[in-house]
Amino acid sequence: MPYTVPKLSDFSPSALNNAVRELLSALEQESAAVASEHDWKTFRDRWMARRNGILTQLNDLWLKAAPGPNKRGVGQRVNELKTTVEQTVDATLVRIQSGASSGKLAAERLDITLPGILRPLGAEHPVIKTMNEIIGVFRNLGYSVEEGPEIETDYYNFEALNFPPNHPARDTQDTLFIAGQESKALRDRLLLRTHTSPVQIRTMQKMKPPVRVVCPGKVHRNDAPDATHSPIFHQVEGLAVDTNITFCDLKGTLDHAMKALFGSSVKTRFYPSFFPFTEPSADVQISCIFCDGKGVRDGAPCRNCKASGWIELLGCGMVDPNVYGFVDYDATKVSGFAFGMGVERIAILKYGVDDIQLFFQGDVRFLEQFG
Repeated sequence: MPYTVPKLSDFSPSALNNAVRELLSALEQESAAVASEHDWKTFRDRWMARRNGILTQLNDLWLKAAPGPNKRGVGQRVNELKTTVEQTVDATLVRIQSGASSGKLAAERLDITLPGILRPLGAEHPVIKTMNEIIGVFRNLGYSVEEGPEIETDYYNFEALNFPPNHPARDTQDTLFIAGQESKALRDRLLLRTHTSPVQIRTMQKMKPPVRVVCPGKVHRNDAPDATHSPIFHQVEGLAVDTNITFCDLKGTLDHAMKALFGSSVKTRFYPSFFPFTEPSADVQISCIFCDGKGVRDGAPCRNCKASGWIELLGCGMVDPNVYGFVDYDATKVSGFAFGMGVERIAILKYGVDDIQLFFQGDVRFLEQFG
């Protein structure tokens, strides 16, 4: 039965000792039975509640009922019991809380002898992988990497690159302009950059020759998506400006880069082209890596090079002297060359992909092949 405070008729020291012994025994048993904070609150209220707690009953049934000569001795014992009860209640709470923490720690304890969990790692995207390979080739030649904003002004994207005001590339058929720019001067209008060439201008503005940089990044054009076109793609462009740089330096640089990317047996050839920011300009072809430049594969015309034995890959040229005027270079003292290549174009050749859209559809089954 639960403990109840007895009424005392005998207040002699021996009788009082017996009553105190019974009370402390009950206190110890009830404290040991407490297993949760809810049990502890019940235990605390039972012993320490102001209205009907056991300590309150001790005052009523023992101290107030004690005859005058015994009040002092009974009061001392009641005070001692009050201190003991309070300490026991506090100690019980500490035991409950420490026990809960120990149980939680035991549940969360890590057994380092168990085998680890192997988490699957993502594969590097083939476009980024190809871009890093291209950058690595030119880093080994001493080029540094420069990047710039994707939202550019007409000045950096066209004017400073020697594009005339009526050039077709400025038209919205090719370029994606930011809305609400009509009130601005033409050179200040914002657009999504159509090439990474603006980074070359920004680099020359902040650096004096010699300059050797590659400019990788995402570019945008108003193209309908199909197997060979995408409105978003990536480029790596390069720029070298110094004294006495010639077209032979350009040819040697790109021939080395193509051999590093596609193998030492690859040949390159240059033929005339036109770009507003280079003069002279050239398109670069490499010997077909699928038919070894023969134009025939497995007894049939090679589809990759259209039986020509050559694949067009990038554009290049000597920097037009007019461009130097926009960056305060002395065209009579320095010369340089520039080139640019589409990363997806090279990735398609390296990995045998037949649809550029596969790079952007996010199909894990396709991307896992490059892990």
